[in-house]
Amino acid sequence: MANNTLTPIAITNEQARVLENNLTATKAINRQYEDRFAISGAKIGATANVRIPPQYVGRTGATLAVEDAVETFRPLTLTTQFGVDIAFTSQDLTLSVDDFSERFIQPQMAAIANKVDADLLTLMKNYTWNQVGTPGTTPNSGLTYLQAGVKLKDQAVPMDGQISAILSPNAEAVLVDANKGLFQQADAIADQYRSGNMGRAYGFKFSMDQNVPTHTVGPLGGSPTTTGAQSASATYSGVTGSAGANSMAPFSLITGGWTAAAAARLKAGDVFTLATVFAVNPQNRQSTGALQQFVVTADVSSDGAGAATLSILPRPIFSGPFQNVTSVTNNIPATTPLTIVGTASTGYRQNFVFHKDSFMMATADLIMPDGVDFKARTNYKGVSIRTVRQYRIGTDDLPCRTDVLYGFAPLFPSLSCRVTE
Repeated sequence: MANNTLTPIAITNEQARVLENNLTATKAINRQYEDRFAISGAKIGATANVRIPPQYVGRTGATLAVEDAVETFRPLTLTTQFGVDIAFTSQDLTLSVDDFSERFIQPQMAAIANKVDADLLTLMKNYTWNQVGTPGTTPNSGLTYLQAGVKLKDQAVPMDGQISAILSPNAEAVLVDANKGLFQQADAIADQYRSGNMGRAYGFKFSMDQNVPTHTVGPLGGSPTTTGAQSASATYSGVTGSAGANSMAPFSLITGGWTAAAAARLKAGDVFTLATVFAVNPQNRQSTGALQQFVVTADVSSDGAGAATLSILPRPIFSGPFQNVTSVTNNIPATTPLTIVGTASTGYRQNFVFHKDSFMMATADLIMPDGVDFKARTNYKGVSIRTVRQYRIGTDDLPCRTDVLYGFAPLFPSLSCRVTE
């Protein structure tokens, strides 16, 4: 008789497949598997560098004007080792793959997938500065999502069919209901009716994720303005961690006019605009006609004089190949008012429309220990997963641990847009 006992690699292969099927937001971003960590096993804190391509201004006329090919690197730190530990007997290993998966693997992978997606969406909230929608109002038509698409197109998003929309359960329900009477393909309408899911529309692939985060606006206070003419340098060294134009190092914006000596006037994730500072298209460097939006990357308090230095993204670049903003004065003028999105101390759900390359995830191979009862490791579509089982003599059982080591990083967060509700 053939041996039908499940093997360690069969289990990890099924775990990886189920995990992939349970991921929502993470499935829609760039994922890289770092096999260079596989030799000795990776640990929390290991860093991978992601290459960012150069950008050029170009020239007009016949005179040669060679531009430096400056490549930068974005560091991606493997920050999180997350796992779910279970116990199963040797008899359980005689089950079919489907039965074993239903009893043990599917609940286990659902917990891991929710953790991974929640971590990604929180990162997106803190690094996404583009925003559409009216805070406190769930979008009830496709127009708001199309406006999010306009934001991405103004940032020269690749039109390659890899734009996704991640919605909260409520936002999805409202949008599906709003589209029930529109003229569409009959099969698309039927699928929305049967599944309750939006599917593909407006050039996006829509998905629902219950991990869509709520952002609570800081308590604000006062009438904040900038305190001096400011702008970021358009040149940089190109090394990892550089404070250059195309890095994710935040820009320090000096402001005043806040309520004096007040804690956390702004929260990480708050979005604001600066009067007279407009966004530009990164390819033609022409104004889009819309004010540039900025996101606060760290909580900030005001001092006794009502001053506060904000850490913000994107870095406001007024010239050169990485220009992203423009103004009449070619800088952020002094006493420019700040307009913050939303009402003080109020929470709003943050849905997202984004291109695959706006953010990325990397996983790495964890160490494979010796002297255990059962072990396996596999990589599936950019996710490395490891399972180890060992006998415990003290309690006479066989606990089994499953781990994923991962990290996220912003690649081109300008290709992501919040849809606030």
